[in-house]
Amino acid sequence: MQIRSVTTPFGRRPMTLALVRRQIETSEIKPGKATDKWKVFRDASEARELLGLQDRSLAVLDALLSFYPDNELRQDAQLIVFPSNTQLTLRAHGIAGATLRRHLALLVDAGLIVRKDSANGKRYARKDKAGAIDSAFGFDLSPLLLRVDELAMMAQQVVADRFALRRAKENLTICRRDVRKLISAAIEEGASGDWESIEAMYISLVGRIPRAPTLSDVNSILDEMELLQQEIINILEMQEKDENISTNAAHNEHHIQNSKTESIHEFEPSSRKEQGARAVGNDQAKRGPIRNFPLGMVLRACPEIAMYGPGGTIGSWREMMGAAVVVRSMLGVSPSAYQEACEVMGPESAATAIACILERTGHINSPGGYLRDLTRKAERGEFSLGPVLMALLRAHGQGDRAVG
Repeated sequence: MQIRSVTTPFGRRPMTLALVRRQIETSEIKPGKATDKWKVFRDASEARELLGLQDRSLAVLDALLSFYPDNELRQDAQLIVFPSNTQLTLRAHGIAGATLRRHLALLVDAGLIVRKDSANGKRYARKDKAGAIDSAFGFDLSPLLLRVDELAMMAQQVVADRFALRRAKENLTICRRDVRKLISAAIEEGASGDWESIEAMYISLVGRIPRAPTLSDVNSILDEMELLQQEIINILEMQEKDENISTNAAHNEHHIQNSKTESIHEFEPSSRKEQGARAVGNDQAKRGPIRNFPLGMVLRACPEIAMYGPGGTIGSWREMMGAAVVVRSMLGVSPSAYQEACEVMGPESAATAIACILERTGHINSPGGYLRDLTRKAERGEFSLGPVLMALLRAHGQGDRAVG
């Protein structure tokens, strides 16, 4: 490092180690590096929120670049521009002097330009005998050339985030519409269920949507809205299956009463217990494993289980199920209880149930007994993970707001 490559600001403007670091970095730009100044300006404009800049800051940067004579910023060129405040004000669309100084400071803080002040703070250039600029004092544009790749990546990330936000808003709008119409249809057609409570949950979710939501805001509410939608569908599916079972039972009874005597003895089970067991078995076969939920949603609702994954993280259902086995043993849940849960719920849902139990371990006296109880309810079609995950998501959300 050469001390002469670092200059300090004029007057009362303070010197910081960050300014020292930026000046050293700009003196180490790779030889031959070059970029189009307007391309890097567009990238900086796209990434302005990440850089902490405002529209006026970009107008000042645009004015500074206009004083650089070439379209290409090159490592071997003189990258210092030295316009007066009056000239800058004119090219920055008449910006006020105090505003100009404030946004110049923002550009310096963002690491897009570096001040190179003269002894008296004036901006000017000295020329040699041949008329070429020998030294100049003003604003160094080298950081733009240094950070051209970084700014391009930042701009791409902003565009990707904007696209993701737009897509998430569209998905939330569709899901919100579906939930609203499903609730209305269920109420109007007299479907059984606590639709007033479900509607209250829907209204609460809609009321939490901010006027200017971030991607995190939209994804969080979308997760809960999708859970509510799946619960509504579960309720309606269960009701339809129960109605089909009742209809089939009535049809079979009518068929038996009108059949010949020998047909009754040929197809009748040996006992009422066997007949009831067969009916329950057929019902469970129709129900199948309970519905799975997205892994990302489960991990947001149950973050504690992540530390039991490989390297303290979980990136797939395979890793999730491996972590669940570790947690199962730690909680004292027997292998047979967990195996039964896997058979009834499905392995992914059983792992999710273990994660939920871990999250509420302080409120559960016997995790093994609790899991067996959930398994029995799931076998009867009386249990869904949706409300549990929704409650945990809301609990974490309330906790975050309380801390903030």
